[in-house]
Amino acid sequence: MKRTLLLSLAFSLSVLIFAQHVETGIEVLQNNQFEALKNKRIGLITNPTGINSELKSSIDILFEAEDVKLTAMYSPEHGVRGDYSAGDKVGFFTDPKTQVPVYSLHGKHKKPTKEMLKNIDILVYDIQDIGSRSYTYISTLGLAMEAAAENNIKMVVLDRPNPLGGIKMEGMVTEPEFISFVSQFPIPYVHGLTVGELALFLNGEKLLKDGIQCDLEIIKMNGWQRSMTFEDTGLPWIPSSPHIPHAHSPYFYPVSGILGELYVYSIGVGYTLPFQLFAAEWIDADNLAYNLNQLNITGVTFRPVHFKPYYSVSKGNLVHGVQIHLTDYQQAPLSLIQFYVLQEAHKLWPEYNVFEMCDQSRISMFDKVSGSDKIRKEFTRRWLVKDIEDLWYKDINKFRNTAKKYFLYQ
Repeated sequence: MKRTLLLSLAFSLSVLIFAQHVETGIEVLQNNQFEALKNKRIGLITNPTGINSELKSSIDILFEAEDVKLTAMYSPEHGVRGDYSAGDKVGFFTDPKTQVPVYSLHGKHKKPTKEMLKNIDILVYDIQDIGSRSYTYISTLGLAMEAAAENNIKMVVLDRPNPLGGIKMEGMVTEPEFISFVSQFPIPYVHGLTVGELALFLNGEKLLKDGIQCDLEIIKMNGWQRSMTFEDTGLPWIPSSPHIPHAHSPYFYPVSGILGELYVYSIGVGYTLPFQLFAAEWIDADNLAYNLNQLNITGVTFRPVHFKPYYSVSKGNLVHGVQIHLTDYQQAPLSLIQFYVLQEAHKLWPEYNVFEMCDQSRISMFDKVSGSDKIRKEFTRRWLVKDIEDLWYKDINKFRNTAKKYFLYQ
């Protein structure tokens, strides 16, 4: 009995040691007594994901730090304290807890103006990304870097894990004519970089407006490795937006987010499984699941589902479709799954053409998020994924070789 107890305690201790969390940039900064920010006026771009491992906000950490003066904050989508819904315009206000002015970067201005930056010496960025190009926080990062360069202000990025890891890369690089706030940079759809690495990449490759470069410092993490997903880090997950509620949610965002731009299928946004579902009123769930499972897509299994969305697409109507189960995350072709769904749905119900059913303005957004209209045009020629695979992955090797120069972690 005593031996069993000792073995149990030893196992528990080994689990705790193995599960020691990664130290994010804000924690490294704390441990270094805020050396990079001492005696400086700080402007902070953040949201509720900017926390340390004890769930304390970076806002409060910097506000309370000695020899650091937090003089301004800048709010991306959803607000610095998370009190705005998706798509809501964020206005200027004063943070009630710190009395620090908060300027909006998700309203009239998406880029800090000279007026917004007049009382700061260093612009600090601390936001958890989810690893997909169309998630707009990295667009805010790039625009902030441009503003810092234009106003001779130093930029400091407090690094955080890429929840998808640093190995997986998918999707074509955005073509110049499709650059937008949802595809701000010529990077793949699943880019495999931390925000710190991405900042170095944009700066080093002169990809900011007019090739401008900023005075940039990255506060690196301790303990993160490229093979880690967020669930491997031991860090607490804070919803990065209302429909990314769990640490595994970023895995599914690239699975359905492009198709979701058409607002024809329910992708689970408005139900309990955001980005994990594909469903519509006309679908036969069993037939679609059977067809998809017959494809034997590596790392993916499809389960028939029936549900009524509480809001968004098909609100209040019974819809039928499939839930995505990732059985091998590392091998699953995340961003092509939605095209496999379209392929099999078109075989079964060719009369339901999503590109004809959607509001035509949504096609432009689909193309911007895809990074090109070539994907849609080539795919709809025969509705076969094999027709777009080479196009979808054509830029990955070149991008990876360039990006390696900016890797901060092995």
